[in-house]
Amino acid sequence: MTIHKEGRTLLLVLAALLTVLNIVAFQYLSAPWTWIVLAVSVVFFLLILQFFRSPYRTLTQNTKQVVAPADGKVVVIEEVVETEYFNAPRRQVSIFMSPVNVHINRTPIEGMVKYFKYHAGKYLVAWHPKSSTENERTTLVIRTESGAEILLRQIAGALAKRIRWYVSEGQLVSQGQEFGFIKFGSRVDVFLPLDAKVLVNIGDKTKGGVTVLAELKS
Repeated sequence: MTIHKEGRTLLLVLAALLTVLNIVAFQYLSAPWTWIVLAVSVVFFLLILQFFRSPYRTLTQNTKQVVAPADGKVVVIEEVVETEYFNAPRRQVSIFMSPVNVHINRTPIEGMVKYFKYHAGKYLVAWHPKSSTENERTTLVIRTESGAEILLRQIAGALAKRIRWYVSEGQLVSQGQEFGFIKFGSRVDVFLPLDAKVLVNIGDKTKGGVTVLAELKS
């Protein structure tokens, strides 16, 4: 396991600040307050550290399968009308990322990026019904070699106020490739063709790049 690039600078700055804080505490405070400050500092640093972990994984590779773009829990499986790109019914599968999940986002299928757009917005809690249309978010559409199109939406939440992305329109992406990062968790929506066979259920835990969400007909 390594530390993701999105967290390296933050962790270095945080370590420096906490070190200074503890030096001051040991100079001006007496026990047990010095040890309390030290313990809180260590726990806080470890909590932030785990947000940015990047574990090694054997990724799923199958052109007919759609893999999970994020670690988390499946919270939505339903047919909806997607209005930004398709303007047509699609099967939506949503994954909620808690603060303890790995925060890397991965491409669920191999193909070409046909559409990408960033939307500034609010920071409603990720499970709010309007979060997918009103929160800060990105929309990414990947077209496979067979012509199937999969839409992904990174959605910021009440705590996650920094979305990163590493793709652009026209770019070829491989299955399981990192396409973005949501700092401190939130939600990723996947919009599938209606004839795709969904293989997960509400409440299932997912691993980004590993868990198979669905199988495509074409």
